[in-house]
Amino acid sequence: MPMRLEGSCRCGAVTFSVDSHTPVPYQLCYCSICRKTAGGGGYAINLGALSGSLKVKGRRAIGVYRAEICDEDGRNCETSTGERNFCKKCGTALWLYDPTWPDLVHPFASAIDTELPVPPAKVHLMLRYKASWVQPDFGPDDERYEDYPKLSIADWHRKHGVWVV
Repeated sequence: MPMRLEGSCRCGAVTFSVDSHTPVPYQLCYCSICRKTAGGGGYAINLGALSGSLKVKGRRAIGVYRAEICDEDGRNCETSTGERNFCKKCGTALWLYDPTWPDLVHPFASAIDTELPVPPAKVHLMLRYKASWVQPDFGPDDERYEDYPKLSIADWHRKHGVWVV
């Protein structure tokens, strides 16, 4: 049985629950989108969950942001398919949903009220986009990636024996 995650925004206008096989907050994303919309410490932590299990109270308070992604020189831009859901009243980042992977939703660990497991190690990704003031706290077993890691969130959980059945 997956782990039930309960989450909310800061002001309480939005509460939600979702079931997750991958509830370990191990992945720190330093991209400018995550950092600026949901970051604390210069990064955001995303979890994985089953989109069909998402239950939401306070939908009217939710806004959706789709980031514009540009190439290195800023000339070629496209709108991301990822829908970053946030509370319009207090600005709390809640979850990301991308219709490209309709079975998944990615709650931000920062919005989860349920006690989460402590990761055995962390994965720092999108480091080439980190802000200059950010000094990552790398643990001895942490992995580092300039872009995306090869292992998916599900594969990482399986590899580390923390997949919740």
